Amino acid sequence: MSKPIIAIVGRPNVGKSTIFNRIIGDRLAIVEDKPGITRDRIYSSGEWNGRAFSVVDTGGIEIDGEDEIMKSVRMQAELAIEEADVIVFMVDAKAGLTNADDEVAQMLLRSRKPIVVAVNKVDNLNRHDDIYEFYNLGFGSPIPISGAHGMGIGDLLDAAVEKLPELTEENYEDDVIRVALIGRPNVGKSSLVNALLGEERVIVSNVAGTTRDAIDTPFERDGQKYVLIDTAGMRKRGKVYETTEKYSVMRALKAIERADVVLVLINGEEGIIEQDKHIAGYAHEAGKASIFVVNKWDAVEKDEKTMQNFTQNIRENFLFMTYAPIVFLSALTKQRLHKLLPIVTRVSEQHALRIQTHLLNDVLSDAIAINPPPTDKGRRLRINYATQVAVKPPTIVLFANDPEMMHFSYERYLENKIRAAFDFEGTPIRIFTRRKSDED
Repeated sequence: MSKPIIAIVGRPNVGKSTIFNRIIGDRLAIVEDKPGITRDRIYSSGEWNGRAFSVVDTGGIEIDGEDEIMKSVRMQAELAIEEADVIVFMVDAKAGLTNADDEVAQMLLRSRKPIVVAVNKVDNLNRHDDIYEFYNLGFGSPIPISGAHGMGIGDLLDAAVEKLPELTEENYEDDVIRVALIGRPNVGKSSLVNALLGEERVIVSNVAGTTRDAIDTPFERDGQKYVLIDTAGMRKRGKVYETTEKYSVMRALKAIERADVVLVLINGEEGIIEQDKHIAGYAHEAGKASIFVVNKWDAVEKDEKTMQNFTQNIRENFLFMTYAPIVFLSALTKQRLHKLLPIVTRVSEQHALRIQTHLLNDVLSDAIAINPPPTDKGRRLRINYATQVAVKPPTIVLFANDPEMMHFSYERYLENKIRAAFDFEGTPIRIFTRRKSDED
């Protein structure tokens, strides 16, 4: 089940990033009083009145902007509008209704998406009358807000959440492994999908997925059922998708949320670029099992150390995902393709692995004996016991005398010891430290 998406759009410098930060409760977006500072879309998770959603901040839309940066920003906003379930259209009370606002409104009308108009910079009651001219946009009652003071954010979220679509349950059985392919353009996602489905498939059919416009493709191999979740652009898209090199974050988010295993594709010919790290980070932060798939390996000039060097390069660039196995293959020639699905099955099992409490505590006791927890001003962190509280991803809670004394380096040490004992190949592990209560 994937979370619906709320996109914040509008012309430059109306305060979108400030509102984005208010909604997610963090200063993730860059906030600077300068038009165009938000270049790419930025996303995070939010929750309101029990409804979870993803929220996306976009660059300011300038319809007539012809420089390359503004073209890119406009393309990103168009992608956001198409993929969003609800759009928050931000305008500026101080500036009033502008021609640029009207032009953005026309773009939004064509999208036929639910729209909520948020009038920012209504910093006091004297400015409340400034919202009325925004009724002319034709999207119903504008909502006055102040990003600077945090006023009206609750009303805005009430209106946006009310327009979110109802959640749809997935109909797949528990033994079906859901696989999403993500990666920047031209890494060969479509080719890999076609190669996987074209090789001795037992069941192949196209059925409507649970998210808008998604195509899920179920198939079976060696008695194991899989579903490929499309992020590969199987459908014919508009010109914006053919010309932009930007990655559609929201399509990937929807697929990642629904997946058990995420294939992070890298172009073997071109090597690793910064965008690859951003894309892989989405899967890691979502807690999904992941595999690096280096595609187009047939086209790479190789010697006896080429694969070893590329593997080392991946490990150095993706330090946060050392748990993810690496597969080198060619979707075009099907070289090494047969290795992929067995690894998908294995990491899916590791993602759902549950460790008995007494075994987990035995491993942690040995780890603590070898390397005791750190001290702080004469006090030592004391870990009393641990238990695994969830799977997908494996989530472990450590009960201790003072959680604030848990240093990230010691937590990483414990994670490494847990992996050495139980493997957990391909899956992140989440570790939380909580204070041991008197009742525990």
